[in-house]
Amino acid sequence: MPGKLYVVGTPIGNLGDMTYRAVETLKNVDFICAEDTRVTVKLLNHFDIKKHLVSYHEHSVKQVSEEIIERMISGETCAVVSDAGMPCISDPGEDLVKRCIENDIPIEVVPGPTAMASAVSISGISPSRFSFEGFLSVTKKQRYAHLEEAAKDTHTLIFYEAPHKLTATLSDMLEYFGDRKISICRELTKIHEEVIRTTISKAIEYYSDKNPKGEFVLVVEGASQEKINNDITIDDAVIQAQKLISNGMKPSDACKETARMTGFKKSDIYSRIISVTV
Repeated sequence: MPGKLYVVGTPIGNLGDMTYRAVETLKNVDFICAEDTRVTVKLLNHFDIKKHLVSYHEHSVKQVSEEIIERMISGETCAVVSDAGMPCISDPGEDLVKRCIENDIPIEVVPGPTAMASAVSISGISPSRFSFEGFLSVTKKQRYAHLEEAAKDTHTLIFYEAPHKLTATLSDMLEYFGDRKISICRELTKIHEEVIRTTISKAIEYYSDKNPKGEFVLVVEGASQEKINNDITIDDAVIQAQKLISNGMKPSDACKETARMTGFKKSDIYSRIISVTV
């Protein structure tokens, strides 16, 4: 008879948020899969839990998964945890769940805190319907394609971001989304928890002379239905930008402003203007 996989949520910063059930589960399983064993061992030590840890991160998924599956098929129980929050959300645990399903291994969830739900609940931006977008790619092509698609979504958008990429991400959002409302949630549940409710342009200004620190959740207002229903074409956008240029605005600034108002990419508008003038 196969064992079982327990998907266990852990605190996103405050150890007081660890549930009794989560502690008992980690004490009773045969072994624990952890995204970063150095982080997880601190959690286990706090609750006096002594268990064998298996390092399970994005670079070890393929080579480690088979061993973990074989152990559960033989009857052992396993808990998978992330560094913080629920496993499998922007986390390699997703692959392990799929492998268990393929091998008819039972799965049980032990829910815990999630940064995205916590952030949207206090953002001041509608939480009734939202889209979790995770981390933006570091590859420009994939990053811009993601932002272009998300720009058309009327649901509230939730992104995770690291401090060293925050200012660049805010600038990209302004170009693709326009100047929408945004709640910047930093270090949730920790001592220095902070929520800044502002607009994207003002957020860029705020961080122009500040060094972002901590982990961030960005909650962004969705696109307005009025804008989605707008029948404006790329050719209309080019004409609009050309009018701004004829009124004395720099081509780059004209394309940026038109992109903000129409939802089209600045680069697409600019390339068409160049092709017309060449």
